Amino acid sequence: MPDTRRRIGLIDVTLRDAHQCLWATRMTTAMMRDIAPRLDRAGFEAIDLVGGAVFDVAVRYLREDPWERMRLISSWITETPLIIHTRGQSLFTFEFFPDDIVELAAERFAANGMRYHTPYDALNDIRNLEIPVRAAKLHGFYVAAGLVYTFSPVHTDAYYTEKARQLVALDVDAIFLKDASGLLTPERVATLVPAVKAVLGDRPLQLHSHCNSGLAPYVVLQAVEHGVDVIHTATSTLANGVSHSPTELVAANLRRRGYNVPVDLAPVREVAERLAYIAEKEGKPVGTPNEYDEFHFRHQCPGGMVSNLAYQLETMGLRHRLEDILEEAWHVREDLGYPIVVSPFAQYIVTQAMLNVVGRDHGRARYDTVPDEIRLYVRGGYGEIAGTIEANLYDKITRGAAPITERPGATLPPGLARIRAAHGPFVSDDDLLLAAFYDESQYHALKEAGPINTAYPIMGTPLATLLKEIGDRPSIRSFHFRQTCE
Repeated sequence: MPDTRRRIGLIDVTLRDAHQCLWATRMTTAMMRDIAPRLDRAGFEAIDLVGGAVFDVAVRYLREDPWERMRLISSWITETPLIIHTRGQSLFTFEFFPDDIVELAAERFAANGMRYHTPYDALNDIRNLEIPVRAAKLHGFYVAAGLVYTFSPVHTDAYYTEKARQLVALDVDAIFLKDASGLLTPERVATLVPAVKAVLGDRPLQLHSHCNSGLAPYVVLQAVEHGVDVIHTATSTLANGVSHSPTELVAANLRRRGYNVPVDLAPVREVAERLAYIAEKEGKPVGTPNEYDEFHFRHQCPGGMVSNLAYQLETMGLRHRLEDILEEAWHVREDLGYPIVVSPFAQYIVTQAMLNVVGRDHGRARYDTVPDEIRLYVRGGYGEIAGTIEANLYDKITRGAAPITERPGATLPPGLARIRAAHGPFVSDDDLLLAAFYDESQYHALKEAGPINTAYPIMGTPLATLLKEIGDRPSIRSFHFRQTCE
């Protein structure tokens, strides 16, 4: 039986990862206005706010300045640390940035109200986290660094144990296992969690697991049994599907097992009701549990990516080749040393698989056509490759180019002076960083949009009126989700 005194913390991902998965990252700041203070009162360890695709979508599609969003939400959420979630040296994009840009970004995250940093590297190359972690610690962040989970012949418990040791050497405050495609099983957490915990000392271990396979709500419980200290969850309206386990259910189940979960579910339920209202009003889906599918564990592609791929193939008259391409994706991954199927490598693997399948239909050999990103990856330009790549295939893909063995960020010249000279002067360093991340058209379109609108009609609506309005509407729709998480 579990120790009834053991405390299990929850981290809320509703304002970041949950709507990234189910609403194509389209939750506006105004939609957050009424729910943010309620999440703040619930007693979460931290609240996930910006990162992954959220920063990018805010700029490109919502025309909301993400720095302004940070400032606004940090004025509405005053008791709970807000999380900035980055792709390490890549920050919010697929490209690497120079060290000085990464360092300035950490300074601006802190200046705009963030207090908790969760960086990860898509290849688990800890060198790509050195600068982000050091800069975050310098500015007083609590740093929980991520190890991206996958399974393959080379991603063993020993592999993750060694990576955890390297993160401990960077003096991170905690480590989280990032299971972006929902691949963890109860059997694997029984060995993986104790192995990683053994090298952490008194540092907490967190679990960030998506529901793609349908197993996550049970997996997180078993992970706690084996030593996980903190679980990432989403408010039930935006849980399940390819999102996370529901906060309300996880808390209830953990309590039934005897654990102390210091989260007040009353404000969380109020958030769920308001999100249901917003979903109905805006025509957005709510999360429903996924069916278990063994094929998912073979190709490992995020659920949103599969839906997007099917749609794209249909427009090309190739919808019937979907399963062939997903099967080929597994073989591409084998060939390329088992990159983890998370952005950007999920996109690169599927692109190469499609080129191989379509090329075969036209009499071409596999890897006759290779994107530049795959060439750079194979050379080590994104970081260490977990497995090995056969020598002849390496030569074919890279055209004989030498491997890259340096830390990728170290190969880039400083960027701040160049950006100031080319695009300055800037009113603030926040604007300077926006100019570093985006081209002039995106930058100017964002600036022309003006301040963020924070008014949403749900504000001030009495709960009884809100529920009646929901009850008078047709049932909230649920459909397949097309957004790729992380």
